[in-house]
Amino acid sequence: MKSKLIQNQVLRVRHDWKRDRRGWLAVASAAGVILLFNFSGSTVIAQGVDACAKTSQQAKRSCLEAAQSNYVNALGKCTNLSDPAARQACQDQATADLNDAQQVCQAGFVVRQTSCGKLGPAPYDPVIDPANFVTTIDNPYFPLQPGTTFIYGGQMPGGFERDEFAVTHNTRVIQGVTCVEVHDSVFTDGVLTEDTLDWFAQDRDGNVWYFGENTHELEDGLITTISGTFMGGVNGDKPGIIMEAHSAIGDFYRQEFSLNNAEDFAEVKSLTEHVTVPYGSFDHCLKTEETTPLEPDLLESKFYAPGVGNIETLDEHTGATSQLVRITRGQ
Repeated sequence: MKSKLIQNQVLRVRHDWKRDRRGWLAVASAAGVILLFNFSGSTVIAQGVDACAKTSQQAKRSCLEAAQSNYVNALGKCTNLSDPAARQACQDQATADLNDAQQVCQAGFVVRQTSCGKLGPAPYDPVIDPANFVTTIDNPYFPLQPGTTFIYGGQMPGGFERDEFAVTHNTRVIQGVTCVEVHDSVFTDGVLTEDTLDWFAQDRDGNVWYFGENTHELEDGLITTISGTFMGGVNGDKPGIIMEAHSAIGDFYRQEFSLNNAEDFAEVKSLTEHVTVPYGSFDHCLKTEETTPLEPDLLESKFYAPGVGNIETLDEHTGATSQLVRITRGQ
């Protein structure tokens, strides 16, 4: 019935229309007004604005301004070095860091623009209705049973990495939705280097949403950054889908949205992978490719086994891989 209602609305204007996998109808009228309908019946009207492309431009500008600000701040530190040679070396390093940061900003812009070509022009503004969510997460490719811990291991550039992904009995209410809390701990050569709380919830259709994370990286026991921390509904941040209910090859979607802080995209590449990891061998695995404008050179493939969940993460550029070693199940 909702689809028929949308069709009737669309017929009132001369248009070309396209429905994407996120449930939007984009209608371009003769007056140049872009009408965006979703299946809940709500309408977003933008006067000829490509929200995705505009966001890309604004994010690039913010990134460049932040790089310049960091550069000026670094020069201020260099000024307080008494030794001329050390001061010059500091200034040279600041300049090199500025150039690197500017290149990342530009490369990130390219990633966002490429993503916009797949996402379409609509603003990213998912409707979160708490009544549309359930209390358990049983998506076959991303099941989160409280008391379960997934343990991964692999050789990374920084050393051997062990990742403990523990589904806790704790919950967190975000945007009115009760989310399952996961404690994700990363150890490099036996030393804790990243400590994160993640929050997930499943809607009635079976899609698993990622509502945020509280993360920090550590070095010598001290927190070095909390970059990536976000929560849906706070400071304009929004949840994304971490796993679709019914994946199809070519599906492309946001997994999170915290501009210039947490922006992961995923694309479904295969539904028939055979994957062997220390935990076992699996058929009919789902493969996704993940990218982010925050690390433009990063391209990760992730493999999910039905009834198990994520079993392997592969860095396509370095070849580094993290594989499921075992699963423990507690109370």
